[in-house]
Amino acid sequence: MQTWRVNKPAVRSPDGIVAAQHHLAAEAGARVLERGGNAVDAAVTAALVLSVVEPWLSGLGGGGFLVAVDADSGAHALDFNVRAPLGLDPERYKVRTGSDGDWFDWPAVEGDLNLSGYQSICVPGAVAGLAEALRKLGTISFAEALQPAIAHAERGLTIDWYCALAIAIDMDTLARFSASASLFLDDGRVPRVPERGELVRPLEAMAKLLKRLAETGPQDFYRGQAAEALVRDLTAGGCVITQDDLASYQPRWLPPLQAAYRGRKLFAAPGLSGGMSLAEALNELEMSFAPGSSDAPAQLAYAIAIRRAYESRLTQYGHAAAADDCTSHVSVVDRDGMAVALTNTLLSRFGSKVVLPEYGILMNNGLMWFDPRPHRPNSINAGAKPLANMCPVVLVADNGERIAIGAAGGRKIFPAILQILSRMVDFGDGLEAAFHAPRIDASEPTILVDARFPAEVVKILRADFPVEVVEDTLYPVNFAVPSAVLRTVSGAIEGMSHPNSPWAAAVAAGSVR
Repeated sequence: MQTWRVNKPAVRSPDGIVAAQHHLAAEAGARVLERGGNAVDAAVTAALVLSVVEPWLSGLGGGGFLVAVDADSGAHALDFNVRAPLGLDPERYKVRTGSDGDWFDWPAVEGDLNLSGYQSICVPGAVAGLAEALRKLGTISFAEALQPAIAHAERGLTIDWYCALAIAIDMDTLARFSASASLFLDDGRVPRVPERGELVRPLEAMAKLLKRLAETGPQDFYRGQAAEALVRDLTAGGCVITQDDLASYQPRWLPPLQAAYRGRKLFAAPGLSGGMSLAEALNELEMSFAPGSSDAPAQLAYAIAIRRAYESRLTQYGHAAAADDCTSHVSVVDRDGMAVALTNTLLSRFGSKVVLPEYGILMNNGLMWFDPRPHRPNSINAGAKPLANMCPVVLVADNGERIAIGAAGGRKIFPAILQILSRMVDFGDGLEAAFHAPRIDASEPTILVDARFPAEVVKILRADFPVEVVEDTLYPVNFAVPSAVLRTVSGAIEGMSHPNSPWAAAVAAGSVR
């Protein structure tokens, strides 16, 4: 029986808002807006800070997508997701005997080589992508965007109870790698959090890399001394990423995926993201669901639309990652109305669990996003990009209203975004109400139903699907971790972050002391 409720108010400001999964990142982005920077400047700055203050979710060793709609409704999409190494041998990832997969799952790999360790790492795109976003759409330099991240790295990682929880969840795997254990553990154990004060873990190696990139430029990560150091560490651990892999990596500007929902324009990351599945589900919802219906038929319509989109996704487009993906998302709307949704990820929590010794950054486990079975739409292949769950979105209405939204949570990302957008469009909920409304998750064989729903909702869903009633807990995350910023018809700006997260925040420009 649920005995408590968590509430987090929306933040409002005429001068722009940054919503992110850590308040320090949102504050850094808000300061950029206050100094006159635009939404891209703020989003990139916030993403760089996230790589320091919450390094197990995203960072320089990962990749992602950005969607931006400027004040004149010009839309842009940037793909800077990870890429499989050019010299990758798919034969190394042998399916474990007796392991069967269907369209909800795939077979396990011998030794879990695709899940953790050096052989799970793909070529990272975050540095190139964030720098490219600033080059084309920003107003500040990459060096300027790095300064708050450098300051936080020099101060060190603050380990409180929430950070200690994240470390504890993956303690056993982190202990396998000496640099990871040295950074996050104390003698193989979770650091002890003091009752008073705080525990700060130095990040000298990461600070060294960030300062080097500020001095030499982002290209050094791919074609300079930093690249040489990265490849040395990777090669020593058995990873096949080479200098050619880094030097040949390029983020790609693409036309955004465009769709419509109830007369509004949807701009999403195209191609191998969650955008196409969201668009498919919203199209199904628009045809099958009447706005203003009661909760029970609405949740059934959500379940059917999400389930059908997932069947297409996992059979025609390839297989998405497991449900425990960990990702960071930043949403920004600036004073001029430019809206940016930026998602960056290491895939799993702590990614590959590998910290590279020389520069202290966690690396992704991008091979987990591929199907290990050959001759599938998303099979492991040298030089290929995987099908990702990330789903940054900007929804625009003709009356000037627009919302930048995205989430963390692996498979649960687009189902959460769909329901929040529907609550706002179909039920007239404000941003705050939509974020606090209970949700379902239909991304797995058993549909998860928030315990706050009335029995009628559970009953109608159980007539068609297996159902499990669960709490909307901090861990495990059952319904994703969304962040959004809304520009209303009047031009007012509102921001919301995940109510259950103790670190997530929406921060207004001018509110940071």
